[in-house]
Amino acid sequence: MSAVLPDSARPTRPVPRRSPLLHPLAKPLLFALCLLPFGWLLYGAIVSALGPNPAEALIRSTGDWTLRFLCITLAVTPLRQWTRQPALARFRRMLGLFAFFYGVLHFLAYAWLDMGFDLATIAKDIPKRPFALVGFLALLLMAPLAATSFNRAIKALGAARWQMLHRSVYAIVLLGLLHFFWMRAAKNNFAEVAVYAAVIAALLGWRVRQAAKSRLSTP
Repeated sequence: MSAVLPDSARPTRPVPRRSPLLHPLAKPLLFALCLLPFGWLLYGAIVSALGPNPAEALIRSTGDWTLRFLCITLAVTPLRQWTRQPALARFRRMLGLFAFFYGVLHFLAYAWLDMGFDLATIAKDIPKRPFALVGFLALLLMAPLAATSFNRAIKALGAARWQMLHRSVYAIVLLGLLHFFWMRAAKNNFAEVAVYAAVIAALLGWRVRQAAKSRLSTP
């Protein structure tokens, strides 16, 4: 007859640690971090710390951050799988909205600082400059993604239609890269373009590979 061990002598199972990504403060902290570039640009504009051409600095920086946030948003899914941290998915929507936020700031900076909010001039300028047309098209494609980035939109559209709509982010990031390429081509400066191209190629290549694996595994 086996002896009954007291509770203090029984082996205890390790309590699984809760991911810090699930902490209630994780989203507010990410929100604050995503606002830092905007805060820095605003501060720089107020204290005249944006260099000799502050208008160009604002337009360029907001465009850079738009492309960066698009890349970060696309990186969430592979990072979630590589790190085995499913909680990362809860930040993807916010990151995508910040990509749109900086894209809107980029357009507003151009419309205000370059065009003086002259709508007629803007309407004539965009079609005649390929880089402006491509950038504007990317922003237009981002608008419905931002408008449907909430749970009610998923229910209204249905999961399949919603996913199909949000796959346009791949076209958006490629248009953003093309816009960036044409902007840098005027100055014959392609170093940054090559970095973004490599990052985007890796992110989209990973998705193509995953899709191919999924098709092969489907009977």
